Amino acid sequence: MKTRLQSVIQNGTLIFQQNSKITRFGKSGQVDEAYNLFSQMTHRNTVTFNSMISVYSKNRRINDALYLFDKMPQRNLVSWNTMIAGCLHNDRVDKARKLFDEMPHRDIYTWTLMITCYTRNGELDSAKKLFNLMPDKMNPACWNAMISGYVNSKRVMEARQMFDEMPVKDLLSWNSMLGGYTKIGDMSLGVNFFEQMPVKDVVSWNLMVDGFIEVGDLGSAWEYFERIPNPNVVSWVTMLYGLGRNGQIIEARRLFDRILVKNAVSWNAMIAAYVQNSRIDEALSLFNEMPEKNAVSWTTMINGYVRVGNLHEANKLLNLMPFKNVGAQTAMISGFVQNKRLLEAREIFDRVSNRDTVCWNTMIVGYAQNGMMNEACDLFNKMGRKDVVSWNTMIAGYAQVGEMDKAVDFFNKTKNKNIVTWNSLISGFTHNGLYLDAFKYFVMMIENGNKPDESTYATVLSSCANLAALQTGTQVHELVIKTGYEHDIFVTNSLITMYAKCGKMSSAKCVFCYKPRVDVVSWNSLIDGYALNGNGAEAVRVVDDMVVAGVGPDEVTFIGALSACSHSGLVDQGLRLFESMVRKHSIQPLTEHYACMVDLFGRAGRLESAFLMAKEIKGDDNVGIWGALINACRVRMDLRLGKFAVEKLLEIEPEKGSNYVTLANMNAEMGRWEVVEKVRGSLKEKRVVKQPGCSWIEVQDKFHVFVSGDGLCVEKMNLCGNLRALMGHISNTSETVIIDDA
Repeated sequence: MKTRLQSVIQNGTLIFQQNSKITRFGKSGQVDEAYNLFSQMTHRNTVTFNSMISVYSKNRRINDALYLFDKMPQRNLVSWNTMIAGCLHNDRVDKARKLFDEMPHRDIYTWTLMITCYTRNGELDSAKKLFNLMPDKMNPACWNAMISGYVNSKRVMEARQMFDEMPVKDLLSWNSMLGGYTKIGDMSLGVNFFEQMPVKDVVSWNLMVDGFIEVGDLGSAWEYFERIPNPNVVSWVTMLYGLGRNGQIIEARRLFDRILVKNAVSWNAMIAAYVQNSRIDEALSLFNEMPEKNAVSWTTMINGYVRVGNLHEANKLLNLMPFKNVGAQTAMISGFVQNKRLLEAREIFDRVSNRDTVCWNTMIVGYAQNGMMNEACDLFNKMGRKDVVSWNTMIAGYAQVGEMDKAVDFFNKTKNKNIVTWNSLISGFTHNGLYLDAFKYFVMMIENGNKPDESTYATVLSSCANLAALQTGTQVHELVIKTGYEHDIFVTNSLITMYAKCGKMSSAKCVFCYKPRVDVVSWNSLIDGYALNGNGAEAVRVVDDMVVAGVGPDEVTFIGALSACSHSGLVDQGLRLFESMVRKHSIQPLTEHYACMVDLFGRAGRLESAFLMAKEIKGDDNVGIWGALINACRVRMDLRLGKFAVEKLLEIEPEKGSNYVTLANMNAEMGRWEVVEKVRGSLKEKRVVKQPGCSWIEVQDKFHVFVSGDGLCVEKMNLCGNLRALMGHISNTSETVIIDDA
């Protein structure tokens, strides 16, 4: 007969085995199997409940975990900590804090857990407040959590202040602070700090190697790598990555061959180096040599084939993969998306059983980039955990298809906005011609404490350029200088364009001349500026200077230069440029180039030459060519060619009202009023609507918009009253003023 002690031991052993089995089920994602075993157990202890709560939490079933936690007959400190950790793992920060506040007592792990949660979410102020409430601050764990939080947010000065105030520092504290310096690329401070460290481990050395690689100093990275006393796999892989990223593939292979004991991480790093440099055959050869492949190996190779555009081999490899991995499947989805093969992308997406956020976002991006916003929105609504990338994709997608109301709606619903969120909306307004709204949200962005980046400034300057808002653009330029973006190439080009469109070519040229780096877009912006402001000779001279400077002109260069010649009547220079474009620079003329030449001939009175060139161009993409010829015929009163050009234009775009208006105006100028009436009748019959004109003016940093026929806008601004007062003032003066109604 069993003794009581033997029975207790057997029950305890059984419970221990069952608890372990529940944990194993949870690690393999078999949640229902874990719960079935939990339900069948005749004896459960606190560890049993804790294990099942952990299984639910780690498998994203947080509501089940909370329900089980509430049903526990008794809880210990581990129960509370497990539940809080589960909430944090499932982004339920508010619930975690509620549990934290309800706890009967806490240990250092509890405090560190909650502080780490805040720091990982970027809520450093909340983390600091909680840190200040700690009764005992001697343990370095919470200090290290705060330092890591500041470092990850690149608030290195505050991290250093915490580090200096620490009563007890451990090696993790030193490494966290060192990581702060290497993360922001300040390697001079990093070197000084590294030399002061009382004890260094392999992590310290690896941080230095990685820091130098990130700033592009491979020489120093190699020097520190060779000095590591006992390099680990991270050391080798970090150096391999640096060499591969910088195209030094031969050196990377030599380093790989030096590794005595290679594990899967080493092999994968070398394969990735080949893939990054598009040497897919060598990557495949190494992949086939691998003694044991893991999910990363397969995913890297699939990514490699996607990178070189060989989707057939990528998909073939995915099908051969013995265990389907969400990373590999997402890589294949991304490849199909990049090649606009959305049906095939969706087929793979639907087969993914454990989609992560990246997988969802990749498919949504595919729909959004192709203007399929209904499909994108449908997936977005089905998505469980949405991150800021998900929201930004929807904002950019709706902006791309011109549905700015929906883009604004998604923007307002986005909780954790980042710089991309703001830029997506602002660029959307600019892209859709809503320049005033773009500037309005730019101001809101700054008022809300968000710092614009180079993309923001380039977009806002583009809006200022299209509004010809010189005063506002100049103020944005001042902000650019204050925030240190004046040397960014995209901002530089936007500044040149802005000043050019505002008629300030001297300022545009100053921006161009005083920047240390310009590209072909910079030259084109300057040429377009001279063309826009009617200085054709200077535009031609800039093209010549461009060639002398060793910058090869492109199609856009010649469009700007030929347009400048056209508006300035420089026929010979225009012909020379057109010929050099084809013969010297081997650039095949586009429709826009021919349109410029037709306009050039037309303005010079050479209508037959213009007409012959226009007739040579085939296809429907020649609206600008016939439009240029019409304008020339109208100026030269050549109704015969003009009528032919208008008829050609009406064949291409019969719905456009301006074409009918042009035809009517040409006949009116010739006194052929019966034809004018027929054209106007055609407008009514075809129900062609001519869009109302829109104008704006900038007064004291404010924009005022006028739409033709919108009397309300004028009345609101009291412009009629101001005009009457001005007219009264004029009539009282001694001079006679003639006002042209036109």
